[in-house]
Amino acid sequence: MQKVTIHVAKTQLSRLIEAALSGEDVVIAKGDKPVVRLVPIPQGKFKFGVLEPGALGDGPDFLSPMNENGLAAWEGRS
Repeated sequence: MQKVTIHVAKTQLSRLIEAALSGEDVVIAKGDKPVVRLVPIPQGKFKFGVLEPGALGDGPDFLSPMNENGLAAWEGRS
């Protein structure tokens, strides 16, 4: 455990952050009394949405050719 004063923490913040990121326990003290602990924030992978991939099945293939009935409906000929 690394214990430093507020003054030292101000001057060496980057080094203390790196130490905390590498797993070291960093405590900042006001005088002799510990007041703050530096801990890294877990960096999770961003997940878009709540469903698992493929949960809704296959969607339509918009690039495949339309059949005659579908094409006639699209063009208003039905």
